[in-house]
Amino acid sequence: MQMDNKIIGLIELARLDKPIGIYLLLWPALLGLLLAGIQSESINFINYIIVIIGSIVVRSCGCVINDISDFKIDKLVTRTVGRPLATGSVTITEAWIFFIILAVLSISLIIFTNPLTLKISLFFGLLIVFYPLTKRFFPAPQFILGITFGSASLIAYSLQSNIFSFSLMILYLGVIAWIISFDTVYALEDKEDDIKININSTAILWGDNAIKYAHILHLVFYISLLILAIINQFSFYFFFIFLGLVGLYFYQKKLVRESKFLSAFKVNNWIGLLVVIGFIFEIIYLG
Repeated sequence: MQMDNKIIGLIELARLDKPIGIYLLLWPALLGLLLAGIQSESINFINYIIVIIGSIVVRSCGCVINDISDFKIDKLVTRTVGRPLATGSVTITEAWIFFIILAVLSISLIIFTNPLTLKISLFFGLLIVFYPLTKRFFPAPQFILGITFGSASLIAYSLQSNIFSFSLMILYLGVIAWIISFDTVYALEDKEDDIKININSTAILWGDNAIKYAHILHLVFYISLLILAIINQFSFYFFFIFLGLVGLYFYQKKLVRESKFLSAFKVNNWIGLLVVIGFIFEIIYLG
């Protein structure tokens, strides 16, 4: 029974019971890989496996190091007070051991790929460890999160191609804007608690303009998709994907107006999935 509770605690520590974070890392990664596939007209099947497993392991790794960094703070925040380190169901030592195991698994995934992918992954891997600390001294940690987790698109692209195109730059910048946008919405849920314990976020930094800026950044992501569609000569059918995205944008906006911030945040899972479907269709159609 004690072992079962410990396993459950580790699962919760890695947020494997809440997979939306995995999806929100997976979609940018798949977009990067698919963009490389659109440009090279082929994708090695093994790269799909690396991207999917990598998204699970790396996101888990990020959650563990985040909770190690924040376990004292988590005890003071309503939404996080039940996390394993905050409750004591997992000890700090156990969490560090778990983190090291996950880190080794992450490295083992890319060590046999190519030198470029390895270098990019190791660089952004350091940022994953560094990110939780930025909430204490940097007024806009969501920017660091966007740069760090948006790198999934760069890493996945590099699995398939070592030629960094203008399209990739547009995708990366768009994904960064998207991540900052939805994490700002997410941070609005904890805004009052974060103010009390001196934790930074764009939700606090931007004050009454936080929602407006989040919406603008979301639209920047959509504009980046339109630019990609034009540059890469997407088919007319992508227009219907874009209509779906516009519908989801207004639905998310409605939820934010109703102060249903977590529900609005979760809409981004469907946005990411829809864009990925659009890119997959373009590979099939163009192929």
